[in-house]
Amino acid sequence: MDRYSAVSRVLIRVLLLNLAVAIAKILLGVATGAVSILTDGFHSLTDGGSNVVALVALRVARRPPDTEHPYGHRKFETMASVGILVFLLLVIVQVLSAAFNRLRTPVVPTIDAITFLVMGATFLINIAVVAYERRAGRRLSSEVLIADSHHTQSDLFTSLTVIVALIGVELGLAILDPLAAVIVAGFIGYACWEIFQETTRILADQIVIAESEIREVVRGVPEVLGCHRIRSRGATDHVFLDLHVWLEPSLRLDEAHRISHVVKDRIMARYPQVKDAIIHIEPPPQL
Repeated sequence: MDRYSAVSRVLIRVLLLNLAVAIAKILLGVATGAVSILTDGFHSLTDGGSNVVALVALRVARRPPDTEHPYGHRKFETMASVGILVFLLLVIVQVLSAAFNRLRTPVVPTIDAITFLVMGATFLINIAVVAYERRAGRRLSSEVLIADSHHTQSDLFTSLTVIVALIGVELGLAILDPLAAVIVAGFIGYACWEIFQETTRILADQIVIAESEIREVVRGVPEVLGCHRIRSRGATDHVFLDLHVWLEPSLRLDEAHRISHVVKDRIMARYPQVKDAIIHIEPPPQL
């Protein structure tokens, strides 16, 4: 099984679990009249929506390079992470709107043992989903799985906040229900910030491998006198690299070409995530 098929299988499993959790919370929110549970359910529903976005993006990202996309389609997976970010922003608007409406028009929700049982069960499912998806994301070096696990992790904080609020409602503090929804928006906002940082790092071509590490590998080739202008970009598992290496000016062209391939082979052996490395040959600078 290739990487994209493995990522897709993880996403399909997570999608089914997220839909089950979302439906349970939404039905419970409608039955109890608790705005915090209902908004938490809609938050969980966007987990499933983001899974669908990621699955569609993966079908595009797995395509091989072509004449119009010589670097491949890998960034479509990163764009899926941006889609997840948009989903989260929409949830924040929905949550805040519902919370402020409930603050203006207070309603005491109906809370019983089944309410806490359902919320506790969905909380445990989310814990399992986060652990499974994050572990798979690291194993497969997939930022879309890691980003989606951040999204699902925010469900843990929101669900915990809702459970605490429901306990407060049972004690006669009905205002905690809409206040919990506002706190949910804060947790979602933090998840947005984490995803934003990761995706902009890739889309803005931030350095992926430290120059010092590449320089150490290059200096291991005896004929190389030095190197500079080391640049890397891409995702952690799909890196493009280019650098300039210094060789003796007296070397024949074919010999210099051979050495450049030695440098490239050593870099790609040390860093399998490097999909291509462009080696520029030049004489050492005049001191």
